[in-house]
Amino acid sequence: MRNLSIQRFLVNKIGWLYIGSILLLISSILLGLFVSSVTIPVPTILHILSEKIFHIGWLSEIPINEEMIIWNIRFPRVVLALCVGASLSLAGAAFQGLLRNPLADPYTIGVSSGASLGAVIVLFFQITIIGLGSFTLPIVAIISGLITLLVVFGLVRLSSRSLAIETIILAGIIVGAFIGALVSLLISLGDRDAMTQIIYWLYGSVGMRGWNYVQLIVPFMLVGTIILIYHYRELNALALGEEAADHIGVNVKKGKTFVLIGASLLTGAAVAVSGSIGFVGLVIPHVVRLVVGPNHRHVLPLSFLIGGAFLILADLLARSIIAPQELPIGVITALIGAPVFAGLLIRERISRGKTI
Repeated sequence: MRNLSIQRFLVNKIGWLYIGSILLLISSILLGLFVSSVTIPVPTILHILSEKIFHIGWLSEIPINEEMIIWNIRFPRVVLALCVGASLSLAGAAFQGLLRNPLADPYTIGVSSGASLGAVIVLFFQITIIGLGSFTLPIVAIISGLITLLVVFGLVRLSSRSLAIETIILAGIIVGAFIGALVSLLISLGDRDAMTQIIYWLYGSVGMRGWNYVQLIVPFMLVGTIILIYHYRELNALALGEEAADHIGVNVKKGKTFVLIGASLLTGAAVAVSGSIGFVGLVIPHVVRLVVGPNHRHVLPLSFLIGGAFLILADLLARSIIAPQELPIGVITALIGAPVFAGLLIRERISRGKTI
């Protein structure tokens, strides 16, 4: 009876967490649409969205400037923030599960730095691959991020046969520093216009991107999300260690390959459309795992929902604190994420000390 009651409690708890996460995401979307330096009545906003999405409206006249602000500027910005935050958070959850350490995320192991280099090269040289068109930017960023990840793992294999998380993070920092130097070199060699564009992009932003950038990230986000959620069992098995996972019948090499591909798709596409935005993939999955436990069946989708909501709210702060000017969204995520993650690490260290 006791085990049954505990199981029911856990099921109810997880259900409420999903409901709460969905409500948080919806509330974040509404706040992102309603709160801005330009005040537009709530009924007008709802009418514009309903008419554009469902072709249903109830107001007779809508000022054309308000319609453009909502549909062409504010709404795509909110959707892009949702996609980027969800992608980075989900990728971070996958890397943390794969490497069995909460310090792993796309930035600490160098994937984001590699994706940034690929995107900067495309922007600097104005590269457009025949047949890809505007998709050149995310595809080059994804490939560059994946290559960087392979370089990091190659360095780890050369220095040590075991994939210790400390060695991986150290290798990621080294490779990230080298890539940062290459990016700085490209910036210094470019003209003023190219330099301004690249620096502004590196700060991280989802503003003034429009629906074109939403269309760039959505296909890769969907494919990466499906890959990772489909392979949540492999992530659960890898949490026991590669040898234990192999003993229970999990194809470790295949599972790791799919997880790395899915996480690289998410990271590369997010970096390509928004620039460098840190701490989302580090903090959100760690918090979710503390609340819901280690089962990636729930860690992955909850990280997706909460990560999207978090970046929408961070973007809202970035454009509201010193309005009408804007702060880079990466500044907001770092100011929020760094203290939160430090507190979580201290709490975990204290709890381990008490246990010992």
